[in-house]
Amino acid sequence: MAEMKKSLNFFQLLALGVAGVIGSSWIYTNSAFFEKYGAGGMIFGMALGGLLAACVALAYSQLTTQFPRAGGEVVYSYVGLGRRWSFMTGWFLIGAYLSSTAFYVTAFGRLLQRIWPSVSGVQLWEINESSVDSTVLLIGVLLTLLIAGMNWFGVSVSGQIQTLLFTVMILVGIVLIFTALLNGSPSNFLPPYAEDVNAFGDTLRFIVPGMTYMAGFGLVASLAEDASVPARKIGRVTVLTVIVATSFYCLVLLSSAWIHPWREVATMELGTIDAFTAAGFPMLGWAAWSIAILGLATSFLGLFMAISRIVVAMGRARLLPGSLAIVDEKTGAPRRAIVLTAVLTVVLGALGPGAMIWFLDTGGIYLGMVWVLMVIVATVLPRRHPHLKSGYKAGFLPWIGAAGAVLVIVMALWPGTNLSLQWPGEYIILAVWLGLGLVLLALAKPMDEDAALTELLGEYKAELNAGLTGSAADSGDGKQ
Repeated sequence: MAEMKKSLNFFQLLALGVAGVIGSSWIYTNSAFFEKYGAGGMIFGMALGGLLAACVALAYSQLTTQFPRAGGEVVYSYVGLGRRWSFMTGWFLIGAYLSSTAFYVTAFGRLLQRIWPSVSGVQLWEINESSVDSTVLLIGVLLTLLIAGMNWFGVSVSGQIQTLLFTVMILVGIVLIFTALLNGSPSNFLPPYAEDVNAFGDTLRFIVPGMTYMAGFGLVASLAEDASVPARKIGRVTVLTVIVATSFYCLVLLSSAWIHPWREVATMELGTIDAFTAAGFPMLGWAAWSIAILGLATSFLGLFMAISRIVVAMGRARLLPGSLAIVDEKTGAPRRAIVLTAVLTVVLGALGPGAMIWFLDTGGIYLGMVWVLMVIVATVLPRRHPHLKSGYKAGFLPWIGAAGAVLVIVMALWPGTNLSLQWPGEYIILAVWLGLGLVLLALAKPMDEDAALTELLGEYKAELNAGLTGSAADSGDGKQ
């Protein structure tokens, strides 16, 4: 059985993880959040949301250290909870990540339209009051093919490109932060809340959206088999991904409230971009815009890679057709999974941004479910297989993060909250995706559990067998 080439070093894995978390829209939509929650509500709420996500990441660290295999969560849930929950974990992840990559198909062209309005073509169709432009769609298709091409020749090429883009994005962010510190004023930020509001309440209300901004750190687990670093360090990258992403978010957002009065930024159209332009730094306004472009590209690349690895893991366990698990022996690239990911991304992305908003909103529920499942698995595994060693003892902290994930799910499903799904479209999409998953699970031909674990775990199957053999021996001694 061919496996992934271990080509990603520590920094490349971190770059893929952080870039998978940091998207694009936050850099220019923060003005709306400033207006709704105050600069303090958004920034401090984001920090607390990141802290809760880091608690969940501790469970990932424990699991990744034990089984650094492709499709991470699919593997962990199969070992800890069995075939059905493993399928649902993979299905939730595909739904969540695919909604993002499909959104990027038209989002990239629409970003370019803000700079060059002439980038427009024929209006093809309209869904959810949002039309699909032929030129924008063509740009998105070409971008998808480019990213698929990067993956086609192995993870090494993708890792190098991602590292370069990530480094540029971080450097631009550092320039914005230091410019704001040197030329801005605390008076632009303080007081960080609007008058006559409940500051504590506004901060708490942004914790849940703040957690959703951290979605994507799990791709470190999905890419673990591609990493050339020890399993223990992969576990560190998982938590470090959340810490770096949260810090980047908060500091860049703070820079836009430090360089220019945040109450004025709240009335602007493009948030951080307009803030630096209004403060007399138009070139840095463009630099902030580049973060949006880079964030979209790096997130697209990272999540695309993660989907293909999840598909591979599900194929290995025959939760999806086994042919999807085939890995090219020379490059270590899962080419069939890459093709499937590209096709699904383009087909779904062609529906346009209006439809993709529906899928993105339901994706938050899928990720919340996966986070809860991973915390459960991290709790169950040491009890079922006490012989398995892990470099991390997560303790009770992941359950705090899991409680936050449950809150995300409840607020999304409960009508009338600031995260509620749109009725009836998004509830229908949620029901259809779950129903389709159950149908595929029913149609999938079950694979012998021992054979499935061998495929999923590779060399780590021996460690699991050691405990099972020991348990069998103990049971035999007891009977005698």
